[in-house]
Amino acid sequence: MDLNPFIVTSAALLDSINPCAISVLLLTIGFLLSLGKGKEHIFKMGFVYIGALYLTYLSIGLGVLQALTFFGFPHFIAKAGAIFLLATGLINLSGALYKNFPIKLKIPQFAHPFLAKYMSHASYSSVFILGVLVGLFEFPCTGGPYLTILALLHGKTTFATGFLYLLYYNLIFVSPLIIILAAANSKKVIVKLDEWRKKHTRRVDYVSSILMIILSAVIFLSA
Repeated sequence: MDLNPFIVTSAALLDSINPCAISVLLLTIGFLLSLGKGKEHIFKMGFVYIGALYLTYLSIGLGVLQALTFFGFPHFIAKAGAIFLLATGLINLSGALYKNFPIKLKIPQFAHPFLAKYMSHASYSSVFILGVLVGLFEFPCTGGPYLTILALLHGKTTFATGFLYLLYYNLIFVSPLIIILAAANSKKVIVKLDEWRKKHTRRVDYVSSILMIILSAVIFLSA
């Protein structure tokens, strides 16, 4: 059975509702605005950050997809991916419902000084490294949908077709960041966007967790 593009799109949209990558982008833009950087310069820096994040996730996906070729149980891997997505959804849902839930899927605390260091340099190279680090640090926490799709790509497509799907998946993954960057033309807008993010993060987590659980059931039944 061929991989259903709807499943890929749905997983990418779930993965794109990513508070970690979005919050770092907002902080970076706000910091650049505070330095008096022009709109064109901020757009360029933002696209460097988004491009680095895109390339990092794409590289991770290609590496995992290549590693999966060593396994001879594609059907089992796809089922395992669906179970992993279910576990991710349940953990996120528990965290949204209970503030004191011990497991938090987010960028680890020890990574924050590294991110702050590269953000403060405000150069193209430092912003690129910032995007790479955000992608690496957040992937173990938010990569549930991505890993599930990678398992399905391994079981249902060739490597070449899988590569095209990964290009498409990651374009959707970074699309909210592109939209935010296009809208962020003043510090006032950035503040408003960050306030909205903080106010609605819990609600977004709640909805996305339920959608993850539903998607995991759909993937499990179609795998």
